[in-house]
Amino acid sequence: MVFLTRIFIPMTVGVVLAGCVSNPTTTVRQSAPDQLAMSQRDARFLASLPDVKTNPSYARTVVDTPTKAPPGTIVVDAPRHLLYLTLPDGKAMRYVVATGRNGFAWRGSVYVDHQAAWPDWNPSADMRSRDPRVQKTSGGPENPLGARALYLYANGADTLYRIHGTNDPFSIGMPVSSGCIRMSNADIIDLASRVPNGTRVMVY
Repeated sequence: MVFLTRIFIPMTVGVVLAGCVSNPTTTVRQSAPDQLAMSQRDARFLASLPDVKTNPSYARTVVDTPTKAPPGTIVVDAPRHLLYLTLPDGKAMRYVVATGRNGFAWRGSVYVDHQAAWPDWNPSADMRSRDPRVQKTSGGPENPLGARALYLYANGADTLYRIHGTNDPFSIGMPVSSGCIRMSNADIIDLASRVPNGTRVMVY
């Protein structure tokens, strides 16, 4: 059953992922962990961004999977700011992410309907009502969606949530978004290269 619920989550509350199970709909593409699907445009745009030193503990890494979800599933542990792409043999690729701030956290079973590279940003009416300064931004280094966006749908409808890159790398590992899952540009390029459309996404 597909569900999508906005919830208030204290950031100190842990989430147990061991019980999550979803039906396999896709298989993960097995590329090397350090292999980025970089285009010439990626290289040009990324080179224009400032060189930011990131926390070494935030580096994506293969770990023992904390979930029973089948290989090819994206599992987001929002309170811990972690995203897992489940792999065969009980492993998962772990990424550190930014998640929804208090009042914008949500949980649900959704899927990747489609993807875009360096997409335009079209703020929702709700976002514009909260901050009239936000406006449509063309894809590029200054765009809040960063290098890639995975568009999350449920029951054929756009949830308006995305898994995407960011032009604010310092936000990674923090609860700062309006519900979208932010990743570093390098990580979202890596994740997007591994998952096809239709990939199941479980957010806890």
